[in-house]
Order: sequence, then C-alpha cells, then structure tokens
Amino acid sequence: MERNFVCTKDYPIADTVHGKIRGFELDGILTFHGIKYADAQRFQKPVPVQSWEGVKTAWSYGSIAPTFGNPIPSGELFIPHRFWPASEHCQYLNIWTKSLNRTAKKPVLVWFHGGGFADGSSIEQVAYEGDALCRFGDVVVVTVGHRLNILGFLYMSSFDPKYENSVNAGMEDIVASLRWIQENIEGFGGDPGNVTIFGQSGGGGKVSTLLQIPAADGLYHKAVMMSGGCDSHDNRTPDHRPLVEEMLKVLDVIPEDYEVLEKVPYSVLMKAYNRAARRISLPLMWGPVPNGWYLGHPFQAGFSSYAKKVPTIVSSVISEFSAFSKDQHSSCESTDAEKRLYAQEYYQQKGNEILELFQKAYPGKDLTVATKLDFWARPSILRYLEARDATNPEAPAYASQLALVFDINGGVPAWHCADIPFVFHNTSRVACSNISGVSDRLEEQMAGALVAFARTGNPNHQALPLWEPYTTKRKVTMVFDRQTKARIDFDRELLEKAIAYGPPFQQLTPRIAEDDEGDGKAWLY
Repeated sequence: MERNFVCTKDYPIADTVHGKIRGFELDGILTFHGIKYADAQRFQKPVPVQSWEGVKTAWSYGSIAPTFGNPIPSGELFIPHRFWPASEHCQYLNIWTKSLNRTAKKPVLVWFHGGGFADGSSIEQVAYEGDALCRFGDVVVVTVGHRLNILGFLYMSSFDPKYENSVNAGMEDIVASLRWIQENIEGFGGDPGNVTIFGQSGGGGKVSTLLQIPAADGLYHKAVMMSGGCDSHDNRTPDHRPLVEEMLKVLDVIPEDYEVLEKVPYSVLMKAYNRAARRISLPLMWGPVPNGWYLGHPFQAGFSSYAKKVPTIVSSVISEFSAFSKDQHSSCESTDAEKRLYAQEYYQQKGNEILELFQKAYPGKDLTVATKLDFWARPSILRYLEARDATNPEAPAYASQLALVFDINGGVPAWHCADIPFVFHNTSRVACSNISGVSDRLEEQMAGALVAFARTGNPNHQALPLWEPYTTKRKVTMVFDRQTKARIDFDRELLEKAIAYGPPFQQLTPRIAEDDEGDGKAWLY
C-alpha cells in the first residue's frame, strides 16, 4: 500500500532553544527520532546540550543505555522487541506530532520504558512507537531514554561530594527530559501546561518516583502507572561503598583512586561489578534511593504535596508474570476435573474454595486462570490507592485491569506488557494482540481512556461504561475484557486467599551476563 512520505530541505523543521531539528512526515505524522535532550559525564548530573548552527537531522534513534548482558531474543510472539546499539551517552528522546504550530497546544504524553531501573529502552518494544497514538488521539507523544543500572544508580557520594546524587542519576536524566519538554514542546505543537507522564513496569516505578521528586514538580500534570510503581522500592541498599571498594579490588585499584571508575569502558565496569557482587553475595536492586532530592516511596515517606494534586491512573493485568507457566496441568485445554485437581495442589488443598471465589470475581473465565493470578501488582495497587485516598488528595485516582484471555495455545491470560499495544493503539504491530471482534473495541477503549485522561484528567469517554475514581468508600476498578465493566471491590477476598495459599512471588531472578571469562552474574529485575 502506498504511503505519503515527505522530507525536504525545508520541511519538517522544528525549533528548539538549542537549534533547529529536521524530522520527516509519514501519513500526516511528523516524526523526530534521536533528539539529544541532555549530556552527562559518568556519575554526574546531566547538563543542557550545546547549541548548534544550521539544522540537525532527527531521522535515527539515538543510542540506548547499556545493560549487563547481550539481549537474547525470546518470547517475540508475545512481546516483539527491537535491538539497538548502546552507549552511556544515551539521553535521547523521540517525538510524534501532527503539527509544529506553537499555538496548537495539544496534550503531551511522555512515556518511560520498563525493565526496572536496570534494563530496557525507549525503543525496545515495537509497541512503543508513538505514531498510531498520535494519530488516534491528536496528541504529542514523547518516549525517553536515560541512564540505567550502574551508570544511573550507583551510590558514590561517600567517595566524593561531586557524586552527591549519583544514586539517582538515571532519575536526574528523566527530570532533565521533562525540563527539555517544558522548554521546547510548543515548537512541536504541544502544550507544556498539559503533560501526562506514563510508564509500564519499571516505567511505572519511574512515574511513582517522579511524584516524590520536588525538582520535578510542575514539569508534568497527570500520571499513569501500569503494572509497577505502587509497591515500595525503598528497601535498596543505601550505601554501595562495600560494593564499590570490591569493584576497585577487582580492577586492582586502591580505594583512593576511585576516579578510575569514571574512565574505564562500560564493559570493564560491568565485569567488575559482576565479579564484585558475587564476591560479597550482593543481589543488588538498581533504583532510586531517598536522599532529600528524592523523598522516598509514599509508603515510607507519605505522599508529596504535589502528588496529591496530580490525577492518576494505576493499572495491571490479570496474570502479570504467572501467565507463562509451562505446567501442562494448568493448560486451558485440560478438562475441568484436571483444572480443579491442579488448583487443589497449587493452593495447598484450598483450591476448591479459591475457585469458588475466582468464579464470583471473574464469571465465565476459564478455571485455568485461577492458578495464574497476579499476586504482585494488583495487591500493591489497592494498597497504594487506599493509602493515597487516606491522605485527602486534591485530585482523583482511577484503577483498571486488563483481564483478557488471548487466543494462543488454547488461551493465555494477559501477561506483563500485554496491555501496552492497546494503550499505544498499536495492536496491528503485535500479532497476538489481534482478536477478531475484540481487539479493535478494546484498543479504542484503552487508548481512548488514556487520551481523554491526558486532555482532562478524567478517563471517561463515549466508548466506555462510567469509570468512577477509586476511593475507600467506593472501590471501583475498570476491568477491560471481552465485556468491559466497572467493578466494585470484586477481587479482594480472592486475592487474600490466593496470596495466603499460593506460591510466593519471586521478584528477583538471576540473569547471567556475558563476559570474557564466563563467570559474571548480575541480579536484575
């Protein structure tokens, strides 16, 4: 099918405070890839980019942040990926818009990717492309890359004051991206006074962290956390000095020469970390650490005064990390008797009781799903919403869940990331997201809710049933499914029983990172 592509010497060119940028137009969507929003030296705060003369091209994605190992393609049917060259100079963003008119004042949606605080990128998933959402909602879409893992979250301040916020350098990048958007988004048709931040998994964690960073107040106005961010992540090691000292030993460097860590190649830095972490048996969870600049998760620090003013959506999917069980007894193709027997074993002989609660919570849903329930995101969402409501917030918060069972191998309930193609209006890019008579409607409902929320702070629109805010008096969750419904406190008893008798949730898993000697091990999300 022929498409309309435009890219000339003079069009499309956007003005930024640092200089002019040329992108391209495809089917009416103006696209700018790989815009540098900041620069940074290793372990240091980001600084604005240098201005330039003439016109820079924004036709290629910028480098992504390095991770601990080479990515290995797997599960591409469920979550199609894009692999890309990495560099620690990774502060790039991408923009999709319909207009460069400074008076257009379109809502701005800013996406932060998943992968915890250690992995992923702004272009990692094919579903992150912003053109379809831009076209559907007439909004400006921005996706942001930033420093991760050891580059973004290594605590070095005990060695030198110049590293005062190295443990939050990755979040400093994100705040810098939001400042850049405030200064420049009008030149892309966006409204700097109407910015919605949204993210999934680790991206949800980044959104919840921003809500607790005073330096980010006023740089965004609405927030969406998908499958992450509602659980506390402030149990991370606050002082990495033992780790850093061990890394220096690995490099055969005395502690006084700590500045060598600024200069060694990332591959060397990574290998030193891998070996040091093994020696001191440190399963390190990369991420922000409270220090004054970041107030801390609201479960420990309370909700910031600004967070209480920000309309919020929090969401999850029905199975998150449980959907990929390889146990044949849990197959949707098993008989009901086999499913009940398996549930009895899975839930320590409480299976029949839990199945009864499951059928009440999810009428008509295949019994297999009862042994694939999410024990992580949904309970933390409820705790987060109830804690927030108890603080008398000035803005509403909304809850949702994708409960869809996909037509794969007899039925696979929605997995971690399964909601992203629907929210981005990108189901056409993800083969398994296409269910005849279902996907188009769900996509309109979910992407439509995001766009309505970005415009007004209220997700309601004509394709949805009434979606009320979640409060302790009226615990409403919008359940997106083959029949989308607003449900009131529908799964609490089920979750309590399932968590009590089901297997424990394992959030950390070891990931082997390649190195020359084959002995590196990194602990990541």
